[in-house]
Amino acid sequence: MKLLEENWGVVEGQTTPVKLFTLKNSQGMVLRVTNYGCIVTSIECPDRNGDRADVVLGYESLQKYLGGHPFFGAVAGRYANRIENGCYTLDGEKFVLEVNELPTGQHLHGGKKGFDKYVWDFTVEEQREAIYVHFSRISADGESGYGGNLLVTHTVGLDELNQVHYNFKATTDKPTVVNLCNHSYYNLAGHDSGLVDKHELKLFSLFYTPVDENMIPTGEVYSVRDSGLDFTVATCIGDNQARMKDGGFDHNFILDGNIKEGEYKYAAELYDPSSGRMMTVLTTQPAVQFYNGFKLSNKHWVGRHGKRYESRHGLCLETQHFPDSPNKERFPTTRLNPGEVFEEKTIHRFSIK
Repeated sequence: MKLLEENWGVVEGQTTPVKLFTLKNSQGMVLRVTNYGCIVTSIECPDRNGDRADVVLGYESLQKYLGGHPFFGAVAGRYANRIENGCYTLDGEKFVLEVNELPTGQHLHGGKKGFDKYVWDFTVEEQREAIYVHFSRISADGESGYGGNLLVTHTVGLDELNQVHYNFKATTDKPTVVNLCNHSYYNLAGHDSGLVDKHELKLFSLFYTPVDENMIPTGEVYSVRDSGLDFTVATCIGDNQARMKDGGFDHNFILDGNIKEGEYKYAAELYDPSSGRMMTVLTTQPAVQFYNGFKLSNKHWVGRHGKRYESRHGLCLETQHFPDSPNKERFPTTRLNPGEVFEEKTIHRFSIK
């Protein structure tokens, strides 16, 4: 394992310097991550011929990230996904959050200045078989409208088994809600290779949470059977896409949990036939949001080295708790009380098939 730490710039108004960390293993994998928003800027891995490509969408400079982006590789929080009308109630107290998804008026991924727009403190842990970067910050009481001072640690790591680790821990001094995830966009053929429609996807899920016209869960749970959301066996994404009303996927899938590896549930298997690259996702989280990037063409995102990212050029597999859980009593709770520890872990394992 090798580690390179370099200065990557500054963010106005924040005193902690921005660093870029490059982690390399002996198998040819390279992971780059910065303490600005805990953004994974790059994941390079070999294909069946040994040729390496970058398989996540992103930029090559801090300034481009500062110019705005659709959460490329970033941490999403304090609450990932949506909260209806930007408000929730705990113990009779109403919390009003920033509304940043317009025109529907929802709170998305932590608000206008979520966890993705802060420079985090960090420490580095180097082991013989793995390197971990531990990012940490205190989200102050009232930040983006949330209650409680939240101490958060987000660990991103790479090991010799070609596994990328995304681990979260958090504690609070007042009751609050927490939902954290990594928001990388993947294209296993390479970030600059176009559509992901021919990727094959398997989701370890029999049920999903339907949403209303504002992408807010109705509170119901539906079966994926006999629908374009059935990925219970490896399926070409484009085939199921043709069965969807708008050709888009942005759905919360409830993980089955019966197939496990230790404490981790299997969440997804993603395969690109053209390169032979495969990514297996394992997690302790209860769900995964599959988004096929169909909204990328809404703005002109010009990514790494001038590559324009269009609709469906990358997909997300966001391991998470359910959207709008603070307002849905039957959903798994996202409440965190003083004295408790929020802890969730996810592994993205890369291999060749």
